Amino acid sequence: MAVWCGVVCFAITACGERPGASSDTTHLRRPGDAAELTGAGATFPYPLYARWFGAWAQRTGVRINYQSIGSGGGIRQLQAGTVDFGASDVPLSDDELAAMAPRTVLQVPTAVGAIAITYNLPGLDRALRLSGPVLAAIFDGTITQWNDPRLRALNPGVALPERDVLVVYRADGGGTTFAMGSYLATVSPSWASRGRTKDVRWPVGIGGRGNEGVAAQVKAMAGAIGYIEVVYARQNRLPTAALQSADGPFLVPTIEHVRAAADTAIALAATTTAAQLLNAPGATSYPITSLTWLLLPREPERREGTRELARFLAWALRDGGVIAGELGYAPIPDRLRDRLLPIIDSLAVPTVP
Repeated sequence: MAVWCGVVCFAITACGERPGASSDTTHLRRPGDAAELTGAGATFPYPLYARWFGAWAQRTGVRINYQSIGSGGGIRQLQAGTVDFGASDVPLSDDELAAMAPRTVLQVPTAVGAIAITYNLPGLDRALRLSGPVLAAIFDGTITQWNDPRLRALNPGVALPERDVLVVYRADGGGTTFAMGSYLATVSPSWASRGRTKDVRWPVGIGGRGNEGVAAQVKAMAGAIGYIEVVYARQNRLPTAALQSADGPFLVPTIEHVRAAADTAIALAATTTAAQLLNAPGATSYPITSLTWLLLPREPERREGTRELARFLAWALRDGGVIAGELGYAPIPDRLRDRLLPIIDSLAVPTVP
């Protein structure tokens, strides 16, 4: 898959813990050297970035302000030059990279997360079980009632209500939608022509802005179902469905299952230079797993900003895993991290005039 080729090629050829817990003081700044950086983009990693940026400010005095406006908005702001960095759950396309010229933009994967299918069915005492084809039928409007025979077959012994299915989707373009639509295109031929984009044209349902908006809509309406990053489901105390994996078992989006999908995909990438987290093989691989990227521009006039961001990234990749785990994200696999760190470290070192 081209998306993954770009990440792996970059990693090879350059194309956690709580604040204060690390013994590495290499990148600590002297008092009075504080800087301020701005970024914008994906809502998917916002809870993690908020914690990471807060921890980094305590360690170094460098303040990083981040606007959670969606991957598409972050890319546009980076193109316009109004932010120091962007963030996206979808790697930049060739056209988007060309639009950044004359700047060079490095795309650095920072964490692995999961898209949870969340729902509001009062009285349900166990996780709803869904297969990929049935989920696709819900989101294309083919399944309209919660007591549909296909849902009952997947959930024996569960008293599913005679109630309308209320689909909730992301109204704004974003990486969460890209991952969800791409997964549906993977498991259902009817989605092949509409799924792999940040701006899916959903045939049914109502929209919510950002992960926050979808979570709020689902929470407010009995009978609703939507897709959000798993951290938002936990923060809003919303249930998450058990999705059928590529190898058959039904899995909820735990860190262990997210990590299994990422590890499998990276192992494939090591030999093929392409991989796919969505519907990854393996009995313990959660099927809607996604990387998120920080977009780091390299501009001569902003060399100090690039160095500051590189210092932050080196710390986040080495020491940010504990914070990620506390929130429900998985660190990127060691194999990919080990390819990235030498490149990031080289950017963090001041150049000789």
